[in-house]
Amino acid sequence: MQIFGVDIGGSGIKGAPVDLDKGDLAQERHKVLTPHPATPESVADGVREVVEHFEWTGPVGLTFPGVVTGGSTIRTAANVDKSWIDKDARSLFSERLGGLPVTVVNDADAAGVAEVSFGAGRDRSGTVILLTFGTGIGSALFVDGVLVPNTELGHLELHGHDAEKRASSKAKEDGELTWEHWARRVTKYLAHVEMLFSPELFIIGGGVSRKADKFLHLIEGIRADIVPAELQNNAGIVGAAMRAAKGD
Repeated sequence: MQIFGVDIGGSGIKGAPVDLDKGDLAQERHKVLTPHPATPESVADGVREVVEHFEWTGPVGLTFPGVVTGGSTIRTAANVDKSWIDKDARSLFSERLGGLPVTVVNDADAAGVAEVSFGAGRDRSGTVILLTFGTGIGSALFVDGVLVPNTELGHLELHGHDAEKRASSKAKEDGELTWEHWARRVTKYLAHVEMLFSPELFIIGGGVSRKADKFLHLIEGIRADIVPAELQNNAGIVGAAMRAAKGD
């Protein structure tokens, strides 16, 4: 069975049909740059471009980089235009896609669902936290495989700032930080999250997961296991399709 998944990020909008039996992309993904400003209308146009690239006509699952309540209403918009707040995203995207059935889910929650089902979190009990390091820091919290949605742990305070302002991949790039310097910031952030939730496992996702060999060995003093996401930056696409298949 195939369902289309789209992952909307602060820098790119990427999507592909997903093979739900394998938990992997059925075709090579197509990506367009996230428009700036990332208004609802401009982002919806980008999503339409990605979906139309595959001439897709079935259900579509979409991630959004912020809190999504009721499967549709946007509550936060830290890394996209503030005009998204209180927007009915499901109706917007469905209209722009010619009436196709649409499911909208928080981006990190989608990535977490994919990793717990098909990736680094499968068959793991207890508390599992996936963290996506990208333009910001997304989070997905699971207890015995059950998702606690919209946790937004990237906005925990770290040294007087949102954690994602200091420890995201964008913070590394903007500050031209070495892997060692950035790993120290990530370690402090993980220690703070661990103090609050005592997880058995941290899964590190987002684009930086492809470079886990450059920094994971530099993170010390964390009791939980720390592993890179197995689906890497495709996890959001896969998770979005999984949620769409359920009709969430």
